[in-house]
Amino acid sequence: MYSKLKNELNDSITDALNKLRINYDEEIILEEPPNPSMGDMSCNIAFSLASKLKKSPLEIAEEIKENIKLPLYFNKVETKGPYINFFIDYTLFTSKVANYIDRNYGELPEKSERILLEHTSANPNGPLHVGHLRNAILGDSLKRVLEHAGYKVEAQYYVNDMGRQIAIIVWGMNKFNFKLDEEKKSDHAIGEVYFKCNQKLEENPEFNEEINDILRRYEEGNDSKLSDKFESVVEYCIDGIKETLKRLNIKINLFKWESTFLRNGDVEDVLEKIQPFTIQKDILYLPLERYGVDKELVLRRSNGTSLYATRDLAYHQYKTKNSDISLDILGADHKLAAKQLSLALELSGNRAPEVVFYEFIDLPEGSMSTRKGVFISVDEFIEQSISHARDEIIKRDLDLTEKQIEDVAEKIGIGSIRFYINQISPEKPITFKWEEALSFERGCASVQYAHARACKLLSKTDYSEFDNVKCDYELEDEEKELVKELSRFTEIIRKSAEERRVHHLAEYTLSLSRAFNKFYKTQQVIGSEHEALRLKLVDASRITLKNSLKLLGIKAPEYM
Repeated sequence: MYSKLKNELNDSITDALNKLRINYDEEIILEEPPNPSMGDMSCNIAFSLASKLKKSPLEIAEEIKENIKLPLYFNKVETKGPYINFFIDYTLFTSKVANYIDRNYGELPEKSERILLEHTSANPNGPLHVGHLRNAILGDSLKRVLEHAGYKVEAQYYVNDMGRQIAIIVWGMNKFNFKLDEEKKSDHAIGEVYFKCNQKLEENPEFNEEINDILRRYEEGNDSKLSDKFESVVEYCIDGIKETLKRLNIKINLFKWESTFLRNGDVEDVLEKIQPFTIQKDILYLPLERYGVDKELVLRRSNGTSLYATRDLAYHQYKTKNSDISLDILGADHKLAAKQLSLALELSGNRAPEVVFYEFIDLPEGSMSTRKGVFISVDEFIEQSISHARDEIIKRDLDLTEKQIEDVAEKIGIGSIRFYINQISPEKPITFKWEEALSFERGCASVQYAHARACKLLSKTDYSEFDNVKCDYELEDEEKELVKELSRFTEIIRKSAEERRVHHLAEYTLSLSRAFNKFYKTQQVIGSEHEALRLKLVDASRITLKNSLKLLGIKAPEYM
């Protein structure tokens, strides 16, 4: 709705310029003034026109103001120096907003484009660690936002079942009879064996030749017992990873195995397409210097086996055939590999993916390595967060039963991880701080608390009887701020989807919760002469907060 207001105002300014016979080809920018007393939207177009018209900006602003025909939901325009300021008719606009918002609020019209979004795709050699968190959460949240924006989206996890890590585990289990600890979660049990195997390799590096032999035999695909062993190890680990993803409220539509593209001939097919651009020496590689990339892309080893990059090419060819947009979530350390992949795809007649790169999460506990067994698993991180949330709830004495404390602690704990990661632009590194993530004043808990407040207030009355309400009084400033924030939701969804950036939505959600909390603290709702309208605004806030949190993958508690 807010974007519609801006578009209508934009048209009115354009019409005024046409009346004045002023040709202006640039985009008309509307901004929010720093003070509500200066209006709801402001335009500084007079600055841009001053040199062209050889007039003072003040004079131009006044001329435009005199020729403006205000759109329906505006009731005043004035100039403040060179700025043209517009005031929303909140009596009319509030009636529109309050009656418009329903449980589908924010959904955009269906689009024809199909998006294949790949995220997480961690190697199945142990549990997810904190280094994987940002990929998984950004990917899942972006999928939700894109679907709300009308796209058809399929989320895929690319399973690296042909990697050296899996060969090491299979080798260790065969050679040293390492057993999986059935008392442990399956991915943790795999990680423990992987750690033991690497200890053996460090003691005797000559064992690496045995690993190479296992990899070659698995790629050839003639040893069914070996293939079964690889698949068993990978499936066992992925089962544990699925449990973690489910707890994080992350849903993957399809786990696509890397070996699929070798077995079905897609690897050979993409190599044949790119063959004219490659050089065969001891290895097969694609020189990329002429495209501004110094490092060549190796496609086959000297022993004839393929590499991860080769199979990734085949996977992205599959993406080209099965979607209109390929979207990858990758760490910033993959920029070179992504550039190499994109060039190779274009040379082979396929589509390069869009990539959202992200910086990493920093923890005081130190660096993470599954090979050395030094990492903080996502499972441990979740438990820490829930424990911190539980302590905070108990400290605040929120009058909850033990069962309710556990329920809310789980929702706040997991929600806080997702919100903290989502609220920061992916280009910026994150230093995870518990006191900020779990803050009831400025973190996810503050948003969840606002939603619970709205639910509690609505439970005290039969607000459903107010189907169609009308605003017939001059709103207080806190009400105006809330109405304006509510109206911006659809615009935020569009912006987040177009830019592939979910932090816009997280920032908005926090801003909306603050506006609601101000309204809640300053305005009487039940028993006031404006009860019907205010209850409608409370319900609209509840819906919008719930929808916002859902798109961020966060549960909205009804009590706290």
